[in-house]
Amino acid sequence: MTDPRNPTPIDGVAEAWVDTVADLYPSIATYIGRTEHNARLDDLSLAGHERAAEATRAARDALAALEPVDTIDQVTRTDLLSSLDLDLEIRDAGWHLRDVNVIASPVQGVREVFDLMSTDSVEDWSVISTRLAAVADALSGYEETLREGLRQGIVPARRQVIEAIGQIDRIQADSGFFAEFAGNAQPAEGQLPASLAREIADNANAARVAYQDLGQFFSRDLLAGASEQDAVGRDLYALMSRSFLGATIDLDETYEWGREELARMVAEQTAIANEILPGASVEEAVAFLEQDESLKLHGTEALQEWMQRTSDQAVAELGRTHFDIPEEIRKLECMIAPTQEGGIYYTGPTDDFSRPGRMWWSVPEGVTTFDTWRELTTVYHEGVPGHHLQIAQATYNRAELNSWRRLLAGTSGHAEGWALYAERLMEQLGYLNAPADRLGMLDGQRMRAARVVLDIGVHLGKPRLDGTGTWDADYALDFMRANVNMPDEFVKFEVNRYLGWPGQAPSYKVGQRIWEQVRDEAAARAGDAFSIKEFHRTALNMGGVGLDTLRTAILGS
Repeated sequence: MTDPRNPTPIDGVAEAWVDTVADLYPSIATYIGRTEHNARLDDLSLAGHERAAEATRAARDALAALEPVDTIDQVTRTDLLSSLDLDLEIRDAGWHLRDVNVIASPVQGVREVFDLMSTDSVEDWSVISTRLAAVADALSGYEETLREGLRQGIVPARRQVIEAIGQIDRIQADSGFFAEFAGNAQPAEGQLPASLAREIADNANAARVAYQDLGQFFSRDLLAGASEQDAVGRDLYALMSRSFLGATIDLDETYEWGREELARMVAEQTAIANEILPGASVEEAVAFLEQDESLKLHGTEALQEWMQRTSDQAVAELGRTHFDIPEEIRKLECMIAPTQEGGIYYTGPTDDFSRPGRMWWSVPEGVTTFDTWRELTTVYHEGVPGHHLQIAQATYNRAELNSWRRLLAGTSGHAEGWALYAERLMEQLGYLNAPADRLGMLDGQRMRAARVVLDIGVHLGKPRLDGTGTWDADYALDFMRANVNMPDEFVKFEVNRYLGWPGQAPSYKVGQRIWEQVRDEAAARAGDAFSIKEFHRTALNMGGVGLDTLRTAILGS
């Protein structure tokens, strides 16, 4: 690690913004390892949103008044200004007034923050108890904000409300999260004092009641006022796309590119299917592989052990051959999430690496078998050289990067685009030599290409590919079923996710496209002097940035 640079005024604004975000959004503070706000939850009320907007405007004005002193400053100023401006645009569009979906809204966020809290000591559990007591106020503020959305006619889609009601029911059930969380309250060493144990039980029950109240509001009032339309329309979609990419794209051109990319993935899969079983279609090859017990895992314990073993091997081998992986980021924990909502995700390490990066698998109820050929590339996507290498490397690079650049900056397109880029890199490095493993990688890549077409198609009201009308939820579900080999529970969850989180799903494949465009342009300019290892080092040491910022920083235009 090199000597730290002297902080600049722009670094100062960025550092102050991290402090402000941690104060305004205690859940984000917990995510990045700032524990001083762990007893609180986000203020989701109208007043809380207004305070956040005022703070955003103040930070934006302070940053705009400063001039960069070096290239690091230039990247910080460009990217943070863009981020702050976009936050204000999204607020002005009223997104917070309709913020209900199946994966990334306060319905899930208020509960999920407890997954990241330390449970080692009695003091840890005391803080948890205080935060449990804060759930009621957080959800009450959330309800207030959604009621204002109802008053203004800025409302979520009915489908998202219905799905959220089901999630709320599971969270507040007798066997739900809060009941089990309190029932399993135990520090790593010793016993909880009886008074604290009772307090935790009482506050967890209050959190359950708060979710029950939220569920009643959703079922009684919000559902009645919700929109029958899943599509958000071109204007809001363009705004959300910019948010998830950190780049402005031509949505119509991207839709057509997505169709072409999907066709290419299908052709590549078909060729590999023939390698697996001569003359077989993709579906027949998949059916053949699904009968192979040597490629199956049974139960979540076996899944977790296989994830950890595969990840550890990748870190060890790539750290010797293709990447400089500091000791601090060689630890990656593979976890089974305490929820059953579906999805696989990564959470980064804390700033001091006291909590390592973690790969989480939320296994839906009823899913008990897993195919290793289908999921090998997922471990590389979430771990090394994917998200963990990318995010933990930025956290490690404290000599050059301020806290905002290391911990908060970046977009889904930057992060997820890199992870898909990393999948292809692992194929090129020989880690997916088995045809079955390559088919699994392409299964994921095909799904990501299909999401580009589906997401833009639904939200912009594009004509259906079969010419029978415009995209809608039913057609989207049929389209997804035809393009992925996944249990139907996963497919339904995925489609509901796309419908309620516009612009996020395409950011993976579009992000990969932009990463590859930037690399290829850099290689063309450098000619024989181009070093792919140096390109990767330069790009990852930059930390998370929007993809327009990445392009400008690497290519200069």
